Amino acid sequence: MTEHGFSYNPPPDAADILHADHEILVVGKPAGLLSVPGRGEDKADCLIERLRGAFPTILLVHRLDQDTSGVMIFGLTPHAQRNLSKQFEDRKVKKTYVARLTGRLQPKTGTVDLPLIVDWPNRPRQMVDHEQGKPAVTDWRVVRASDDETRVRLFPLTGRSHQLRVHMAELGHAILGDPLYAVGAAADHPRLMLHAESLRIRHPDSGMPLNFTLPAPF
Repeated sequence: MTEHGFSYNPPPDAADILHADHEILVVGKPAGLLSVPGRGEDKADCLIERLRGAFPTILLVHRLDQDTSGVMIFGLTPHAQRNLSKQFEDRKVKKTYVARLTGRLQPKTGTVDLPLIVDWPNRPRQMVDHEQGKPAVTDWRVVRASDDETRVRLFPLTGRSHQLRVHMAELGHAILGDPLYAVGAAADHPRLMLHAESLRIRHPDSGMPLNFTLPAPF
């Protein structure tokens, strides 16, 4: 079954367990796997269901796009889920992503501040809407660049759906391999070149700051 011309063929790769204790579970999500079940039986295979066998009390805190790989955190108790969800809501969580973009992004650092809303006729696409969009802010820092491609670290200050993908496309430097926002050769990559590299939170029990990192596979 396909949606918007794309079939769901989740990878067989198991998620890397980065950390597990009495309150939280931190894993590395492979690209191409839904975080939670999608609509329809063909989209039942997802990260949270794959993990539920080993961690039956697993609870969702946040999501990564199907095409994005990287660090994801789950609660293992209702307390942990509430605590972590509030950290995300209050923007206390520090998130770092790595991406490969088309073209040379200049200057070396900057901020995108463009409000986003779902593009209903073309969902799941999102779009910029200055009247009704929700605030969305992303900082970027160039790691290295050529005329053809730029490697960046992205620091989302908000957590809107497809935020990084839309913001980079709006700068004129879409993320390579993006089936929704890149065009032409830029879209023709084996995967979306976007990876959640690190996540910094406070442990819901001890309050201690913890940083979880998983290097980009590209």
